Parts: sequence; C-alpha cells; structure tokens
Amino acid sequence: MLDAGKSTERLHSGNLSSGEDGGVVQKKKGGIRPIWYWIAGVFVILAIAGAVVGGLVAKDVIHVGSGKSAAAVGDTVGDTTETAGSPSETSSPPVESSDGSDSSVDTPSSSSTSAACTTSDEIPSKEKGTWMDTTSWLDMTGFNCTFTDATVGGLPIVGLKSTWDDSKQANANVPALNKPWGSYASKPFRGVSLGGWLSLEPFITPSLFPDTSLVDEYSLCKKLGPKEAAKTLEKHYSTFITEDDFKAIAAAGLDHVRIPFSYWAVKTYDDDPYVQGVSWRYLLRGIEWARAHGLRVKLDLHGAPGSQNGRTLDIHVQLAKFFSQDRYKNIIAFYGLINEPALALSQSDLIVWTEKAFKVVKDNGFSGTQVFSESMRGLEPWQGTLTGYGDKLAIDVHQYTIFDNALTGLKHTERVNFACKAWTQASISGMNPASGFGPTMVGEWSQADTDCTKYLNGVGHGARRSGTFSGTTTPYCPTGDSKCSCDLANADARPVARSPDVRLREDVGMVLLDLEDGERAAVELSGGVGGRVHAAAGVSAELGLFEAGA
Repeated sequence: MLDAGKSTERLHSGNLSSGEDGGVVQKKKGGIRPIWYWIAGVFVILAIAGAVVGGLVAKDVIHVGSGKSAAAVGDTVGDTTETAGSPSETSSPPVESSDGSDSSVDTPSSSSTSAACTTSDEIPSKEKGTWMDTTSWLDMTGFNCTFTDATVGGLPIVGLKSTWDDSKQANANVPALNKPWGSYASKPFRGVSLGGWLSLEPFITPSLFPDTSLVDEYSLCKKLGPKEAAKTLEKHYSTFITEDDFKAIAAAGLDHVRIPFSYWAVKTYDDDPYVQGVSWRYLLRGIEWARAHGLRVKLDLHGAPGSQNGRTLDIHVQLAKFFSQDRYKNIIAFYGLINEPALALSQSDLIVWTEKAFKVVKDNGFSGTQVFSESMRGLEPWQGTLTGYGDKLAIDVHQYTIFDNALTGLKHTERVNFACKAWTQASISGMNPASGFGPTMVGEWSQADTDCTKYLNGVGHGARRSGTFSGTTTPYCPTGDSKCSCDLANADARPVARSPDVRLREDVGMVLLDLEDGERAAVELSGGVGGRVHAAAGVSAELGLFEAGA
C-alpha cells in the first residue's frame, strides 16, 4: 500500500512545483502533455475493464452480494449448476470453526465457478472416512463438493452451496418464496409428507425389514452394525426421495412439504446404534430441492432421545440456531417440536415441555411458526392451554379412520359421512379459541380405509380388520365376520380379467375417492392440509405414497 505522504510527493513532482515564496507555480505545457496522455490512457483501460466486469456480473459469472450463506466456500457441485442468490438475502451469520469459535467465512464469490472438488489428500486426517469427508459420499448430486469444517449451532454446513434463489413459486396460485404467504387462515397450504425417508417406518419401506426381528430403525442399525447400517441407509436416503419427487409435488399443485427426521441426524447418545449425521446432509439437500421448486417446508422432528426431556431441548438449541440463518427464513414455514408424544404422557407435562421448547427455539433465533402435537387426544382438550402465542404456535392434528376399532368397522358411506361431518365440525371448533386451541393444521391424514398394509400397526402386530391386531380377536370391518380378510384389501388392483372381486375393488376405489374428497374438505378448514402418509387399501406403501394417492 502506498504511504499517503509519498503519494502526495509523487503528485507534486509530476504536475506541480513550489515557488520560492511558497506559492504553487504551474510547469510549462510541454512538460505535462505526455503525462496527461498517460492518465487518459489509464482511464480508457479502466473504462474497458469496468465494462467487462459489469458484463460478467450481469451474466452472473461474478456474484455480487446476493444470497451469500454461512457456507461461503468455493462452490463445486457434481451434477447440478449453482443458482444465483436471492437478492433479498444479503447477510451472512457467523459460523463456527472446528474448535467451536465463531468466525465469518468470506471467500470471494468469483471462486465459486472455478474451485475444484476437494480431493482425498486434502481432507483433514481427523475427518477422513467420516461422514464429513466429502470424498466418501455415495451421492454428490446437488451437493457442494468442497470440504469445510465450519458449523452453525454445532451443525455442519458441508455440502451446502454458498448461494440460493428464493424467487421460485410452486404454482401460480401461491406466492414465490421471497414473498409473504399471508394468512394461513384464509389461504390454507396443501402439502405432502415425505414419510419413511429420513426417519424409517417399516410399513413404508418393508424391504429394509426382511424379518420380524427387525421392528424399527434401532433394531435394524443394531443388527447391521455401524458400517453396514451407514451403507444401507445412505443408499436409501439417496434413492428413496429424489429431486424428481419435489418436482412432481409442485406439478401436482401442492405448495408445502413436511420432512420428518430423527434426532440422530444431529447427535447420538450413550449406546445408540443409529447412524449419526448422514441423514442431516440429505435433509439439507431436500430443503434445497424444495426451494428449487418453490415449495415451503415444515420441519418435523420425529424421534426424541429417550423421551421429551432435556436432551430434546438441547437438540432444539442446535436446530433453532441453524435454521435461523437467512437462507432458511423464507422456506422453513413451520418448525415441528416433536411428532406424536405418547398418549401415556400427562397433558400437564406436555404443556410444560412445550412452553420450554417454544422458548428455547425462539431464544435461539427461529422466528417462524412453531407446531406442537395434539398427542392423539383430539383438539378439544387443548382449549384454553398454551395461550398468548398468537399465530407463532399452532397445533397439529392427525386424522385417520383406520386406527380406531369403531371407525374401522364403519361402512364406506358411513366413513365418508364421518369425514365430512365429524372432522369438519372438529376443525371449526378447534380453530375457535373459545372451543379449541386456535391455529390448527392437519399434519397427517389418509384416505386408507383398512389397516391391512404390511407392518402398518408395527412389525408382528397384525390388523384390526382381520382380527389379528395385538390384544384383539374380533375382526373390525362392516360385516364383522370371517369375510373381514386382508387378502382382498391387499390384492392386486389390476388383474387381467374383471371378476366380481375386481368390480368390488373398483367400487372401493370410487369410495376412496369420495372419502378423500370428504377428508380434504374437512381439513382444508384448518390452517393447512398436511401430508397423506399411509397407503390406500391394496397399494404397497413402498410403491410411492404420493403417486399412489395414499
């Protein structure tokens, strides 16, 4: 850098001289003309350079102050092209280095198109072979392959691109991500749940649970061991949901996605056999794919460590810090505190825990709407509880007609009437603070009219319809006798010949459509329509819940 005094001397010696009386005397014209030519030439060069740089900025070759995230490392991706940052996102929160200290990451954005992927030799020795090692990842599609050990809230940003684009809209009927949604009371959302992806459920992916000794993700990971479990689950995360699914969701006219995930995405405890951290990477990629198609997201924490206790609150500290970053403020519409706490827990304990959890999430920077579960109690018992939160706290109710003996035994027309009348009235009452909680969403619902899907009630627990459900011997279906079999319910819906059974299946299909219409009409009275997560009768859950219309 030039010293100020020296630069002044240089200016004086080139253009001006001091007279003996201290005045300034101009030199002869002949002496200064070559210098003015030189200065003019410099300005011409600068003008040309400015025009070139301006063109590069206009073509987005050079990014300037747009949507820079905490992960501002050189972007190099596998199969996708980095998108331009959202003009509304200009600040970068501090990130933490590997030693836990806060630091600002500010790598020149011009390197984002030229940086090479981190090689195995460049991965720090302590990270080699771990899930932080980008060179060991099974699938690099959509990920930034440049290694970084930076974290936010103790959670890694490795794999994230440094810019994002919030200008997309799911369809013409809803605003773009960077525009306010408005009131969910007057404009309910329509969404689908990505169940069975980042939080395994045997009925959704029965092929991962080939024998009855495997009843959940815990037993699966324990049997497979750390290495094989990580390999199996990463393959599942990579293939079960892809960007094509997000594209199809938006194309179907939906505008929100619910993404369930478990606490081991963040950390594991004690002797947990779970694969820690890998699902976190796919959660972040899923959010980016939702962003690419204008879909807003509801985060939904499903598994909790042991129970709804202090450990769960610690996890919310990390999650809230991470998702309070600027890059998530337009896309994370709802933050689910915990999915379906056990009915055995007292309501008073749940209220106390929810109050603590809300405060933890809010105090750590998340300003969106938080969501708590009605805990399979229905909406009415929550009237007059958890008051004073306005629209920053909503209740999530799940509506099915297949997990209650009385409802399972209803005739098809009775089932449709129940959805149209009982659920409609429940929604109206639930949204009125005088008779219910207030802000309400239906986070799960299904048109399924039997519980015959394999493992739906849990591995080895049978079905209510056939009278084989744990603790029961009576079949629950409209006839109430030996005809209540799951064989027909689970039969192939597309045999070659139209037998009487096939005609019955077609009639059932029409009833399911009526049931879906009734359920949708009821739940749309709430602030939002959540995901349909269970397979319809006779449809294998693993064939694709959304595409099957389940």
